[in-house]
Amino acid sequence: MIAPAPIDAVRLLLQGAEQGVAGTLVTLVGIEGSSSRAIGTHMAVLADGRHLGSFSAGCIERAVQAEALDVLAQGRSRTVRYGAGSPYIDVRLPCGGGIDLLFTPTPPPAELARVLAAHDRREMAELQLDGFTCRYPPALRVVALGHGEDLTAFAALARAYGLTVDAFAPASDLPGGLDIVPLPQRDRLPALATDRWTAIVFLFHDRDWEEFLLPQALGLPSFYCGAVGSRRTHSARIDTLRAQGVPAVQLDALRGNIGLIPGTRDCGTLALSILAEVVQDYQASATITAWAPTIRAIS
Repeated sequence: MIAPAPIDAVRLLLQGAEQGVAGTLVTLVGIEGSSSRAIGTHMAVLADGRHLGSFSAGCIERAVQAEALDVLAQGRSRTVRYGAGSPYIDVRLPCGGGIDLLFTPTPPPAELARVLAAHDRREMAELQLDGFTCRYPPALRVVALGHGEDLTAFAALARAYGLTVDAFAPASDLPGGLDIVPLPQRDRLPALATDRWTAIVFLFHDRDWEEFLLPQALGLPSFYCGAVGSRRTHSARIDTLRAQGVPAVQLDALRGNIGLIPGTRDCGTLALSILAEVVQDYQASATITAWAPTIRAIS
């Protein structure tokens, strides 16, 4: 992602530990009113001054860094309120709300390494922090299949956003200037690495390429599978897939007329529209399990 994710703070702390530099992990565990960051957001602060992450637009970060270094020196965890209700009357949030930050000094490097190893295996990783469980979903990954400017615009935008994108186009229609893998035949998908954190996007306007590839894609694990086209096109697509014997549960999962900006006919706007929908759906599924008090059962 363009902005650091919570797992990046964990990575910096482990990097510091391996270099002999201690650090504090700061976690957003409570919100009163509104906040520009979500529960579970991290900030890492190392003893040598390196830091990563934020909880506002720069209003409290220096105070948080100073607190983190003091916690590191004292060697004991603490929770501190900033904003409304805080003892620090000179530190305020522009939204007028209040946030509770948990400061955890020197998390065990072995635990950090375990979390990162699980995350790198694209598993949901968990870290226990003083009565809370922080969860780190694998990063969003995209598989895009199509041709023409719609595919190139979408692949370029998703990569610029910081996503891993596997893009495929017919061998006869490979665009230049982008890392796009040729599809040698219409009736067989290439080997795809997908999981429940993967989005599959079809960007063909020639539905002949969908006929065999789309049913195969629907059988792969993903949290999102969608194809471009109007509502009429999607209705015809569903009829074709049903006639091919595609199970109803897979048909129900297939997204049509995709994107958050209806009726767009510009390839750049279409790419933005689809990417926004994919990211929205990913964040909705990831946020549900991102954080919880440890006194609750973990599913």
